[in-house]
Amino acid sequence: MSKQAMREEAERLIRETMAKKTIVVKQGQTRIEAVCGKCGAPNRVQAEKGATRVKYACKQCGDKQVTL
Repeated sequence: MSKQAMREEAERLIRETMAKKTIVVKQGQTRIEAVCGKCGAPNRVQAEKGATRVKYACKQCGDKQVTL
């Protein structure tokens, strides 16, 4: 099956499912990849829907910060 045929099949399936109204799209939490400003360690922070800045403590050094 070619890529074009797979795209067309996927689009057809999506159109059929949307017509049946069986899919419900929900918005959930966002995961932010933050880097510690003190030690440079990577941190994953969960943010609520609509939140732009989240307070967190670094996993390595424990420094309290706010995501950008």
